[in-house]
Amino acid sequence: MNTTTSAQRFFKRASAALAFSGVAGLCAFAPLAQADALDSISKSGVVRIGVFEDYPPFGSIGPDMKPQGYDIDVSNLIGKTLNAKVELVQVTGDNRMAYLADHKADMLLSVGKTPEREKVIDFSQAYAPYNLAVFGPKSLAVKNAGDLAGKSIAVARGTLEDLSVSKVAPPSASIKRFDDPNGAISAFLAGQTQLLVVGNDVGATIIARHPSNDPEQKFSLFSSPDHVGLNKNEPRLKQKVDEAIAAAKKDGTMNAISQKWLRAPLPADL
Repeated sequence: MNTTTSAQRFFKRASAALAFSGVAGLCAFAPLAQADALDSISKSGVVRIGVFEDYPPFGSIGPDMKPQGYDIDVSNLIGKTLNAKVELVQVTGDNRMAYLADHKADMLLSVGKTPEREKVIDFSQAYAPYNLAVFGPKSLAVKNAGDLAGKSIAVARGTLEDLSVSKVAPPSASIKRFDDPNGAISAFLAGQTQLLVVGNDVGATIIARHPSNDPEQKFSLFSSPDHVGLNKNEPRLKQKVDEAIAAAKKDGTMNAISQKWLRAPLPADL
């Protein structure tokens, strides 16, 4: 199974975080005056949005060789609000903060919010859930940590998934640890365990590819929602992005995107 794992996702987020020290240095030598980003977008008619293209279901290359995913749909939504053509900028965890600081991208998607990052960039309101969660068949009644009692649970040994479920599982829960995430996923799909702990991105892929197992997300263990990352001192652009996200939440568009790509409704508290 060639499934992008939540561990890989957190690794890329960590790589991006490490890049902040370099970005902070770049900012010290940046020109004192920059053209207002919203004015520049309006003048050019183009908004450049940095996205991952190797993080299904948030971003990947589809059968037609075009980018697809949650972040692609959100990019198009933002472009519509700004009345601008969307230019997707392929980024990696290592380079995306430098791309933003160098104005190679006007904004970035799938950015986790941390106090360290808030010192360097600004954030929109959250637009997508990202969490580690417990997955299992719909027929199995599991709604919270207490319901894990007496259940068998597959995890990758030593990962954040392992740590998170180990903290809350009752003593009678049987946590089966595997050498890597794919081993845990395979064990769950083969019926060797009743439950599985992975990121909601991986869980959505499992739900889509293995309908016969009838899996669903039971409850969240660890949450780190996705935000749009923007350069500091661009309040007008940030306001427009926030307005686009808020409107999409209100009219149900964002919930439809979540249902389409994550196979789960948008959390009410997002």
